[in-house]
Amino acid sequence: MRFQAIKKNLFFGLILFGGILYAQDPLGSETVTVVKPYTPSVRDASKIKASPVRNDSVTLQKKPVLYSIFSVPVASTFTPVKGRATTVERVRPPKVYDNYATLGFGNYSNVLAEFYSNIEIDRSKNFGVFLTHNSSQGGIDDVYLDDKFYDTELNLNYNTRNRDLSWIAEFGAEHQLFNWYGLPEYNVPANPDTSQFLANLDPQQNYYSVYVGSEIELYDSFFEKAKAKFRHSGDSFSTAENHFNVDGLFEVEIAEELITTKVGADILNGKFEQRYDSNEGYDYTYMIFNANPSLLILRDDLSINLGVNFVYGADVENSDGDIYIYPTVNASYKLAGDYFTAYAGLDGDLEQNTYYNFYQANPYISPTLTIRPTDSKYKGYIGGKGKLSNAISYNLKASYQSQFDKPLFRRNYDAMVLDGEPYTNGNSFDVVYDDVKTLALAAELNVDVNRNFRLGINTEFLNYNTDDQAEAWNLPNMTASLNADYQITEKWYSGANLFFVGERKDENRSLSLTFVDPIVTLDSYFDANAHVGYRFNDQLSAFVKGSNLLNNNYQKWMDYNVQGVQVLGGVTYKFDFN
Repeated sequence: MRFQAIKKNLFFGLILFGGILYAQDPLGSETVTVVKPYTPSVRDASKIKASPVRNDSVTLQKKPVLYSIFSVPVASTFTPVKGRATTVERVRPPKVYDNYATLGFGNYSNVLAEFYSNIEIDRSKNFGVFLTHNSSQGGIDDVYLDDKFYDTELNLNYNTRNRDLSWIAEFGAEHQLFNWYGLPEYNVPANPDTSQFLANLDPQQNYYSVYVGSEIELYDSFFEKAKAKFRHSGDSFSTAENHFNVDGLFEVEIAEELITTKVGADILNGKFEQRYDSNEGYDYTYMIFNANPSLLILRDDLSINLGVNFVYGADVENSDGDIYIYPTVNASYKLAGDYFTAYAGLDGDLEQNTYYNFYQANPYISPTLTIRPTDSKYKGYIGGKGKLSNAISYNLKASYQSQFDKPLFRRNYDAMVLDGEPYTNGNSFDVVYDDVKTLALAAELNVDVNRNFRLGINTEFLNYNTDDQAEAWNLPNMTASLNADYQITEKWYSGANLFFVGERKDENRSLSLTFVDPIVTLDSYFDANAHVGYRFNDQLSAFVKGSNLLNNNYQKWMDYNVQGVQVLGGVTYKFDFN
């Protein structure tokens, strides 16, 4: 048996050795033909259960737990209170009266009177009356002519409002009386003849004005609003002026962009009975028509307004007309939210000058002026505004403006042709025109702590460059002002107004001062005004106002001294007719 096993093993060994020798032979190249491409497949597999069934004899079985409560009654004296809504204490709104009257008196025989009445016709219609009067009997030191003045105005208005529009119409009349009391030093009486001449001189000038106007605003229309006004002005020397102007505004939104168009017409006609250097009269008629389309672009913190102003101006008396094109571009960007917003712009316009506007600015002009419009070629400005806190806001601005035919007030010389007129003794002002370029730097600060205290401060520095005139006559190189209101208690209130005006230049044009520098520098001046009041009740209150409290004997216009310290006291009464 052992021999057979050895023999068997030897046989299998020879077979294995022979196979190995055969495998050592070199292989020849063969061609393999793929009959079917390899397509693997995945067979379905059984998913293992997340919680397999275990067959474990040592697994513990959970036993149910039974709870029982043993209740014992307890006596209680607590009684819950029913809830009640919290009430807000209602503050009684202040009574608003439809009418009031103010009357005050002061030194220099100053009188202040105001009356206002609002009559409700129905829920949508109202009629209003406003009358104001301010006067003084004069009394300025070292004045040889009468220096009293009156200023009275009456305004009647009617307005209505409904779902679609609001409309207002008004009528007014105004009377102003002034005196040319500003005689130069060389005309101050030094002999009996001059004194007698001045005693017989009546320096009084009366200005009259009546006007009618209307304004309409539509709520749901591309035609937004329009206004028109006609004013007739005149004086004691047969001067007459008619001024009519109308403006309209259209707004259309296209592709979420707002396009506005302003259109307007300004027509002026007037006549002076005589010129300062002749007895001939002077007529003037000017017509100005304008169209100003603009596109408003709003992008997050950026706002851009792109527009152009097309103007046609005509001098009818001289049969002359021209077309003017002005830019109207401005932009603003919030760099730091409400804390700082940068802005810039460039605009221009043809501005209508009127006799009425001139004597409102300077009532001592002579009724012998030359009237023509001012071509404001351009005004470029850049600035920044924002808030330092919730109560303090500011505005800084720098601008440069170029104007052709800018009006300047310059004192008249002693006239020989019109000798004997009350305004021909070097005591009135003319209007001259020049091309003026103005550089201005302005700053403004407003403090609004609460309803009880408000403060506003602003200042501006100006520099002028003239072409023909030696100076920019009577234009200040600096202005500043402060306005404050303070509610001291529920009954007491007060306020202050302080303003500063820098130096100005005027010309001494007397022929008797040939060898004297004709340019006169008017000193800067500071004027302090304040008021305090007490409310007895909702209807009756008393007040005291003080003007020029520092008693500065300054000259606003050359040789026109102002009143010293002025104190005026009065009462205000509010009431209803029903």
